[in-house]
Amino acid sequence: MGRAKIKKKDTFIDMTAMSDVTVLLLTFFMLTSTFVKKEPVQVTTPASVSEIKIPETNVLQILVDPEGKIFMSLDKQQDMQAVLESMGEEYGIKFTPEQEKRFILSSTFGVPIRSMQKYLDLPEDQRDKILKNEGIPCDSVDNQFKSWVRNARAANADLRIAIKADATTPYSVIKNVMNSLQDLRENRYNLITSLKAESEAKENDCPGGLYTDGGHEHVADYFLYALYHTEQTSDDGDKHAE
Repeated sequence: MGRAKIKKKDTFIDMTAMSDVTVLLLTFFMLTSTFVKKEPVQVTTPASVSEIKIPETNVLQILVDPEGKIFMSLDKQQDMQAVLESMGEEYGIKFTPEQEKRFILSSTFGVPIRSMQKYLDLPEDQRDKILKNEGIPCDSVDNQFKSWVRNARAANADLRIAIKADATTPYSVIKNVMNSLQDLRENRYNLITSLKAESEAKENDCPGGLYTDGGHEHVADYFLYALYHTEQTSDDGDKHAE
């Protein structure tokens, strides 16, 4: 007598719960993620053991590339509009509503103010190509960098200043930026660095003579010097590096 055949049934797996979890996770990451701003130049920041995080809002970021070109960015559109209007008034330039809109939507700015109108009239892809070869003037003859910082502070009194420079940027360049900030009595700012392993930091814990003031060849040396020799800020204009 033959065996009775058992009818095979298709396996059914209810994926409703898994779908719900996937949607919840996706929503969570979308709401909590911070999008990286598009920057005109790529920089490799020096390493340090500092774990102080840069605030996500009310930040004026100063970007300095290895060649010394300076770019800036603000995280709030209303601050971007206010600072452009103030710069226009200071230099006698009237921007059109379309130019203001393009400036507000840009992630980073960094062209001489006299060239700003012509720059904003260009298509976005051309602006990206031009921007990386420009930079905000920061010399003694025409220090527009100080004007941008001063007007940004006037637009938002709660701004935190953060300097992001390449590890190979010459010390003289970053020193010039910091001197300009001191002239404006902007004595508190953050130095953006990448995280270094603590064991590696101890091996290089301020070796004798390497970080003597005035003897830094690159910004990496100065950033490490500032992080290990932090001075308390005073009303007299002492620097404070975090």
